[in-house]
Amino acid sequence: MSIVFKPIGLIHTPFQEPEGVPIQGALRPDLEGRVDIFSEFEEGLKDIEGFSHLILLYHFHLVKEHTLVARPFLDDTPRGIFAVRGPRRPNPIGMTVVRLIRRERNILHIRGVDMVNGTPLLDIKPYFPDIDAHSSVKLGWMGNKLKKTGKTTNADDRFLNE
Repeated sequence: MSIVFKPIGLIHTPFQEPEGVPIQGALRPDLEGRVDIFSEFEEGLKDIEGFSHLILLYHFHLVKEHTLVARPFLDDTPRGIFAVRGPRRPNPIGMTVVRLIRRERNILHIRGVDMVNGTPLLDIKPYFPDIDAHSSVKLGWMGNKLKKTGKTTNADDRFLNE
């Protein structure tokens, strides 16, 4: 079976390489970027400006191979790739919730970016807090590491190498 995705646009950010990119956009909600939707998909943006947040699904285009076990950020214990948010996945698909600042025709101005400049965008979905945000969740190995850590929240060389 073969599955082929066609990008619907490109994500532009201040980051020219993976190192230094925030590990999650929510950790740097001030970082601005933009999404340039290809003109053939512009009509699909109708009514999007009514949403404050969007879910971006994109291709980790710089990842050349996958791994099934990786050392996640904020932890040095090797974990299964499906228990972490690392990019070196069998299907290198990323997901980030961003804040929509404004739309100018086929360009979306956003905040909370955590991807490399030129990242191919696969899809956009509106964020619905009543559906997408859950309470009483278990955080597995992650626990309260984000709250307790003194480590950086930016990517290092684990993005491409292990």
